Amino acid sequence: MEQAAAPDVAPRYRAFISYSHADASFASWLHGRIEGYRLSAGDSGQRERLAPVFIDRAELPAAPDLTNQVREALDQSAALIVIASPQARASRWVDQEIALFRALHPDRPVLAALIAGEPDEAFPLALTEYQGRVIEPLAADFRKQADGRRLGLLKIIAGLTGQPLDRLVQRDNVARQRRVMAVTAAAVLLSIVLATLLALAVRARTEAERQRASAEGMVEFMLTDLRSELKGAAGLGVMDKVNARAMAHYSQQDLSALPADSLTRRARLLQAMGEDEAQRGRFAEAQNKFEEAARTTAAVLAQQPDDPAAIFAHAQSEFWTGYAAWQQSDLPTTARHWGAYLAQAKALAAREPGTLRSLTELGYAHGNMCELTQAQTKNPGQALPWCEQATDYMRQAARLPAATRQNKLDLANRLGWQADVLGRSGKHDQAIALRVEEAALLSAMLQREPDNLQLRERRLWPEIGIANEELAAGRLDKGFARAKQTLAAYAKLAADRPDDRALTAQQLRMAVIAAKAAIAARRPEAAAFSRETEGFYALLRRSYPDKELTRFNRMMAQIDQKENK
Repeated sequence: MEQAAAPDVAPRYRAFISYSHADASFASWLHGRIEGYRLSAGDSGQRERLAPVFIDRAELPAAPDLTNQVREALDQSAALIVIASPQARASRWVDQEIALFRALHPDRPVLAALIAGEPDEAFPLALTEYQGRVIEPLAADFRKQADGRRLGLLKIIAGLTGQPLDRLVQRDNVARQRRVMAVTAAAVLLSIVLATLLALAVRARTEAERQRASAEGMVEFMLTDLRSELKGAAGLGVMDKVNARAMAHYSQQDLSALPADSLTRRARLLQAMGEDEAQRGRFAEAQNKFEEAARTTAAVLAQQPDDPAAIFAHAQSEFWTGYAAWQQSDLPTTARHWGAYLAQAKALAAREPGTLRSLTELGYAHGNMCELTQAQTKNPGQALPWCEQATDYMRQAARLPAATRQNKLDLANRLGWQADVLGRSGKHDQAIALRVEEAALLSAMLQREPDNLQLRERRLWPEIGIANEELAAGRLDKGFARAKQTLAAYAKLAADRPDDRALTAQQLRMAVIAAKAAIAARRPEAAAFSRETEGFYALLRRSYPDKELTRFNRMMAQIDQKENK
């Protein structure tokens, strides 16, 4: 369904950055550099900023359509910047954002920032094709062997502002020298300040406390207010050095001697450094920061053991430390910190029993242990008690008057997780009962939001689960009927979005289930469903790179195995 172009109103955003979250580190860098750029002073004497620039920092959910926030931002953007890479080409979200922006604003510029791969490997299809025509996009090549980051950024600025590139290059050379001098002077000044404070600390305890507070304030200033300026002046290398010096400083502190406000500031800064590392995919470095943050929140908790806010803060530190270990497949470390997270969730529940926050934390903590136990033991029976408790806590939270829409989705997710574990344990009827409850919950939500496309597809997930359980239980006719019905429902969703390959992937999954059931039951429709899977698979092969076809290849192999039996 085509969308009408937006009315001619002044855009709210100077640009919208479209990117794959695999390229989040570069996207964050580009966002900061563009918003930090200052154009030459005009007649008003003021230097114009290229801000705001929209960037979606949240991972989009596993749903078939863009969020309202992203749609509104695209509608209110003067230009679109596409970070081009093989990951971006494979991303349905990037493709949808390009297509929607061109539909809304066919006359506004679309700029490409090539960061990896060759153009035919990195440019999304919607970037090079529009209304049946092949388009040569305006591109800046950020690769080291090409323009590099500095010239690439200036090309993007030129595309956004319409200014000549050579003028921007000349201006940038002058500004670059000034920034380097400013950063060098600031570093020298900071060294002098710290050395002076250290010398004065020896003279008296009161003076030492004052100087310590001043030094911490300076470090916080460097890691917060000056963060974007430092990135703009010398890139991520400067931030790495600042973070390393701060870590060395903090690791030597005696936390028992620090007041609560200093500890809180310290934890906040360590958390920010950990987020920097995690955003760049450096989970080992992120874990170091999160562990130091956990040491800090533990010190705050030691001073205020009955304060729910202190308990909650330390619980989050334990979770994120465990999460960083989980991302590195370090199960023993994950178990230690997620076990501590569970202990803090229980402590929070003891201080504020029955609150939405405490019940939700208990649900998350037990859900983590469900997932961890399955990874450790490969035994769904041992994981099941954790899953059951997680579901129970989420059910209690969803019943509270203060419960939000997210609490109900959390419950639906926990019901699905528990049903999967029950199915792997051979308890298919119990798994189906939970899937029915999940379906009823989502149907009630759809009654309030009948046009919510994400909910409409989410509502089909329990149907997939029920079909699988019926087939696993040997009830081939029921499983086939459910799979056939669900496949038809997916076809209705796909009718309005024929180019949505995420939806095509779900259709392939359901067609495989239906084909397997038909083959097993020796139904005459078996051949037709096998051909349908081949059609979906052909569409996906044209949209995904070979390395991303593995899971689809496994699905197709299941049909071959059934047919050959």
